[in-house]
Amino acid sequence: MTDLEIVRVAALTDNYIWLIHDPVADETVVVDPGEATPALAEATRRGWTIGQVWNTHWHDDHTGGNAEVKAATDAIISGPAAEAAKIPTLDVKLAEGDSVRIGSHVAQVIAAPGHTAGHILFHLAGDAVLLAGDTLFAMGCGRLFEGTPEQMFANMQHLATLPDETQVFCAHEYTQSNGRYALVAEPDNSDIVARMRDVDALRAAGEATVPTTIALERATNPFLRAADVQQLAKRRAEKDSFRG
Repeated sequence: MTDLEIVRVAALTDNYIWLIHDPVADETVVVDPGEATPALAEATRRGWTIGQVWNTHWHDDHTGGNAEVKAATDAIISGPAAEAAKIPTLDVKLAEGDSVRIGSHVAQVIAAPGHTAGHILFHLAGDAVLLAGDTLFAMGCGRLFEGTPEQMFANMQHLATLPDETQVFCAHEYTQSNGRYALVAEPDNSDIVARMRDVDALRAAGEATVPTTIALERATNPFLRAADVQQLAKRRAEKDSFRG
């Protein structure tokens, strides 16, 4: 069980910014600040000082607050080396096999191209925490804006091997729409039916549906469950035009 405090901060339309705090080291990281104001306000409210920014990819709804956070806190900004040209605020360039730290907690960098060409994930294995950006969602995966089905299938295959208890902190509240498609993709999957009852109830109450877990995704995520590249590609294309 991790002693890290991980706080969800709602931003923009449906983004989640994650604040990670190590109470022992009194260090705080903000992950994918699409806008600075809510992240800075929540950190201030809790008496935390942001010292680092971790970016998973270059899209503005994940990096748009970088400059303002840095101006306010002098935080060190780390993100994908392959997208450094698109993230002008970047201080530390990361690639597969690199690591970053918060206090004594180590996050290994996993390359996960697909949604964007240089997307990375942060895996704190010792804490059973995965910061998934826009690669793995609750019952979904990221759109293939710059990558291929082969790349996303490889990502899903890798993430499916993580321990069941791994908590997945994704960057959007997409669960309800993803689940509606999942019911179509796997209409006989009773786990999806049961999960959607919970999701619909949470959303009706105005509650968030993430983080999720690898165990839950392995049971209900049609992209993580895809048998091969062809099935993932078919499901991704269907989801892109799905209006259910």
